[in-house]
Amino acid sequence: MMNDHFITPFLVMQNSITFINTLNEKIARIISWGALAAVLITFTVVILRKFFDWGSIGLQESALYFHALLFMAGAAYTFNQEGHVRVDIFYQNFSTRSKAWINLFGGLLLLVPFCLFILWISADYVLASWQHLEGSREAGGLPLVFLFKSYIPLFGILLLLQAIVSILSAWMIIKNTQQQGETS
Repeated sequence: MMNDHFITPFLVMQNSITFINTLNEKIARIISWGALAAVLITFTVVILRKFFDWGSIGLQESALYFHALLFMAGAAYTFNQEGHVRVDIFYQNFSTRSKAWINLFGGLLLLVPFCLFILWISADYVLASWQHLEGSREAGGLPLVFLFKSYIPLFGILLLLQAIVSILSAWMIIKNTQQQGETS
């Protein structure tokens, strides 16, 4: 007799996919406001410089911080939405199962190692910045360079999580099409 609360690997994968997708979507919604902030700050910098002959390094750096956050924290969401650049001369004509195999191996052999490399190579760099609470080298700049550098591992973590989603989704498609083939 099977228990109604029996947890299957499929259910665990599906719940993991849902959790990671929801996490990246919420992060994307929050950071999307950074686009507005970057535009408003840049507009303010231009107006202050053009009409009042006044500039602010801190204000310019804050626009840079928001712009970088959009790209670094938004990359995983963009990947999930397939908004990234893809050269798919052959891929577009493949079957769903063939695409899943390509996504599975691409994720395992390219994307996961890339994310792990980003995390590994940035660890000492970001840690040293945090240890010194590194600030801007520019007079009047923001004292938050350590936070700015933290975008690098954030990028690696979020993209790695989304790579796991891609791999699990591809695996589920492969198994599903395999089971459908066995039953027909």
